[in-house]
Amino acid sequence: MRVVSNTSPVSNLAAIGRLDLLRAQFREVLVPEAVARELENIPHPSAGALIEQAIRESWIRIQAVGQERIIRLLASGLHPGEAEAIALALETGADIVLLDERDGRSMAVRLGLRVTGVPGVLLRAKRTAGISSLRSELEALRSTAGFFIASRLEEEILKSAGE
Repeated sequence: MRVVSNTSPVSNLAAIGRLDLLRAQFREVLVPEAVARELENIPHPSAGALIEQAIRESWIRIQAVGQERIIRLLASGLHPGEAEAIALALETGADIVLLDERDGRSMAVRLGLRVTGVPGVLLRAKRTAGISSLRSELEALRSTAGFFIASRLEEEILKSAGE
């Protein structure tokens, strides 16, 4: 399965010590160069160390986007990491693109990409016994990573997980 990620899923899962969930679910995650640059400036030292280790182990792999024109078009309404992640997902024929921000997710869906984010990764982990409590992981995201999740979405995900 080919997966491309924006900064948020990698950085937020690393911040709560759950970066391993990406490896367990996808084996390899591609990130474009703009995302790699953003990941170098993660404010959580332990998260940065986990990300650096994943890159050294090559299961998070940095890949340049070949289509600069697509990036320029997407960048007019998105952050550089989101624009490059979507462009790389299109270019590589990714099965999934990992995005958390609403505008990026909306654009990716309009372009025919399958999208999930941190809550979706956690829900998959709950369903496969990778985590025991989705609620506690969402709370860790809020308190440790400063992650925002709309209350309605949180309720839906928790209900779907049986919590």
